[in-house]
Amino acid sequence: MRRIYFLAPTIGSTQQIVNDLLLARVDERHIHVLGKRGTFLEDLPEASFLQKSDFLPALEQGIALGATTGLVCGLVALILPTGLVLGGGAVIAISFAGAGVGGLMSSMVGSSIGSRRIEQFQEAMERGEFLVMIDVDRDRVEAIETDIKKHHPEAEFQSVESHIFP
Repeated sequence: MRRIYFLAPTIGSTQQIVNDLLLARVDERHIHVLGKRGTFLEDLPEASFLQKSDFLPALEQGIALGATTGLVCGLVALILPTGLVLGGGAVIAISFAGAGVGGLMSSMVGSSIGSRRIEQFQEAMERGEFLVMIDVDRDRVEAIETDIKKHHPEAEFQSVESHIFP
């Protein structure tokens, strides 16, 4: 899946874009709208906690870093003459424990901060524009992008993200 980012200048324009996307058979759960804090989005599909925060990217990074740290600690415990008898199973267990702790800690931090992906759009949203995020299959990106540009010249195409989290 790819995520397409558009900025729409008004709520009416945003509603028209969402309606056109629904007519183009983009499922509503793949459309996410975000505006300035406190803005009423009417019946638009509002971005969820996962789109607004860095929870999933932080979780992924924490698991990777925690597992690596656990593996290194387990290998160091094997090498050092501490008197402990550790086997391969213990090293794997320490790696899993590191992954769990790393994932937990980093996801807590990630849930408390705004998404780094949408940070670049904050200024536009503070001016009253609306960020429309559309999740589509790779083969539909160009068609959706062209369709929105053609029917909504007021919407400003921003970027396409190649890897998205659900």
